[in-house]
Amino acid sequence: MSLSRHVDPDEIVRTLHNHPHQPGKRQVHTSTAISHDTPYSTRYATQKEISKFKIPRTGAPADAVHQLLKDELDLDGRPNLNLASFVGTYMEEDAKQLMIENISKNMSDADEYPAMMNIHSRCVSILAHLWGVQKGERAIGSATTGSSEAIHLGGLAMKRRWQEKRMAAGKDTLKPNIVMGANAQVALEKFARYFEVEARILDVSEKSHYRLDPELVKKNIDENTIGVFVILGSTYTGHYEPVEEISQILDSFEEETGHDIPIHVDGASGAFIAPFTHAQAGGSKWNFELPRVKSINTSGHKFGLVYAGVGWIIWRDESYLPKHLIFELHYLGGTEESYTLNFSRPGGQIICQYFNLIHLGFSGFREIMENCMKNARLLSKALEATGWYTCVSDIHRKKGEYTFQGVKNAVFGTEDETSADYNAGLPVVAFRFSDGFKKEYPIIKQSSVSTLMRAKEYIIPNYPLPPTEEKTEILRVVVRESMSLDLLDRLITDIISVTETLMSLEPVDLECFAQGSKSVEAKNSRNQKPAKISERPMEEGVHRTVC
Repeated sequence: MSLSRHVDPDEIVRTLHNHPHQPGKRQVHTSTAISHDTPYSTRYATQKEISKFKIPRTGAPADAVHQLLKDELDLDGRPNLNLASFVGTYMEEDAKQLMIENISKNMSDADEYPAMMNIHSRCVSILAHLWGVQKGERAIGSATTGSSEAIHLGGLAMKRRWQEKRMAAGKDTLKPNIVMGANAQVALEKFARYFEVEARILDVSEKSHYRLDPELVKKNIDENTIGVFVILGSTYTGHYEPVEEISQILDSFEEETGHDIPIHVDGASGAFIAPFTHAQAGGSKWNFELPRVKSINTSGHKFGLVYAGVGWIIWRDESYLPKHLIFELHYLGGTEESYTLNFSRPGGQIICQYFNLIHLGFSGFREIMENCMKNARLLSKALEATGWYTCVSDIHRKKGEYTFQGVKNAVFGTEDETSADYNAGLPVVAFRFSDGFKKEYPIIKQSSVSTLMRAKEYIIPNYPLPPTEEKTEILRVVVRESMSLDLLDRLITDIISVTETLMSLEPVDLECFAQGSKSVEAKNSRNQKPAKISERPMEEGVHRTVC
């Protein structure tokens, strides 16, 4: 029998693990990373927390980090139950596959990705035609990272055109102003603040349907008004603002004074809804059919049915985009014209936008948008039928009716009805406690509904209407494509269940909800004090972020 030597397996493992010339093996981790059988058997399982505010000295196995991050992200809400958001949370598998296949493509590199740039140009053309560009006009536009960037680009173009006219006439350019309603999304006000334009934010009221009031527009425009932001779908209540009526007011103003004030339509959601629904914009014009509408923006990642990261802006003609705002770029291998606020941006979303436009076609988009409207009407009518809630939104009321007719008059829809039988707007349900409910249960806070629905994993915000109407708080549900009839049935059941629970509680039990903090929307609204800065010192390694 031959002699055998003792082998120390631990020594072999240590030698192989730390050997600097181990063939075919990437030397990323040392013995300090700790070998493991499962992600939970690394040092992060029992010895220390994952690093949060500083980069760790040594790395960790990829599967362990993946699992730890996955576990932490499980604490997030479910995207499909985030009923506060207009941003889509569903795409078809073929579209998702296209996005994954093109996730590394950069929209800023036109010379490297000519096919993707051709798809971008096709999307611009399709949207221009969808929004009524007139024969002989040479529409021009671009993808953006969302409607916020698009609104800033549209506003900046209006400001520069105004400046050019004023300078040509020998007048000063010191006091530009822009008009918008108090219901405007924060991106519109950001434009005014960032680009030094006076924001004339006009009060909204129940009489104006909580949207821009044409009568106030008349009183707040002058020779320094660079334009009017008109919103096709208020984020508060879903109402479309009266683009054509405001256009007529500006026409009359030009006839009287000679001052030409353009309109930019913020169609973040509505520009992908109004063209397809039978209701359209309620019978009035809103797009490039009106000569005064010079530019329109939309969000592809809302009702364009693409994941977050793409918006669009179109000018009806290239003459409305000042030449000196356009940059020519030569250093990536070709010549590219650019008018954006950022440079590198993902191309996958643009490809998915084109996929949706071609795959669904007009009829497919119409079916989806009509389904959203129908489900929003059903939710609205079901809530009002309880007698506990009144809807502030009006898309469930017959065309021309804008007041609640009472529980006894609640009528559910028929199979052959369309959105054209009702008031036009976004598929948004904005609702509040009815006057009768508040009288019977004065101690119940409406925000408690939002809190208890969150316990069931729904996100339904509760927040005040714009200033002058802020005494009215609303709960709001955005009905997206992914709101199936089954989910809608469950949602209605859960809202009723939560409301019944609140009605059954003793006053002392309701106090725990009354003491809760205000909603995020309320804390950050224009008429609130700035949020308090964290008291944790910087030397502890925690730095603030701004979303």
